[in-house]
Amino acid sequence: MTRPGVLFDVDGTLVDSNYQHVVAWLRAFRANGFPDVSAAGVHRCVGMGAERLVETLTGERSEAAVKAHADEYQRLWPELRAFPGAVPLLREIRRRGGATVLATSATEDEVGALQRTLDAGDAITAVTSSADVENAKPSPDIFLTALTKGGVDPERCVVVGDTRWDAEAAVRAGLRCVGVLSGGIGRAELLDAGMTEVYDDARALLAAFDDSLLGQVLPD
Repeated sequence: MTRPGVLFDVDGTLVDSNYQHVVAWLRAFRANGFPDVSAAGVHRCVGMGAERLVETLTGERSEAAVKAHADEYQRLWPELRAFPGAVPLLREIRRRGGATVLATSATEDEVGALQRTLDAGDAITAVTSSADVENAKPSPDIFLTALTKGGVDPERCVVVGDTRWDAEAAVRAGLRCVGVLSGGIGRAELLDAGMTEVYDDARALLAAFDDSLLGQVLPD
């Protein structure tokens, strides 16, 4: 049995965490011999898997940088906040009979921190993590896994994300994608990457629910 549903990226989409990631990555790079990596460069790569992000920005592989980022990011967890409207959006989807899946390739520890930040209880149907896939976004693997874990019908599914990596992964998975600007990436870039609609944030998407792709998949 499958049902309609929405697959959510979390960082920058439901939780205000992208800039904490930038700070953590900058500290990790500078502590491991990569002082020339810029904040702007890191920001544009947030949403990729950690190993791919490091290789994209440095041309090298560095497990030490990946580990340092995880440690630095953990120190910033107390600063994380759910975006206004994020939890009500999850609850509205569940009220309409849809599944909600947190489709992230964050580590299991990071997923735990994100879930505690959201504090959404039974509004979340299923959750993915880096343990579920070998290849992070823009590979489609995380969304394909999320479909299975949430029991979601791909024909009645929408992805919501904030980066071009979300859009590219959704397109490769054959799924429609809605964008939000809360992660700091511009509207034109998100549309160019394959998103069908773009809203300011989760609260704006909730306000426009009936007229959005979500409303097509989950009519009231």
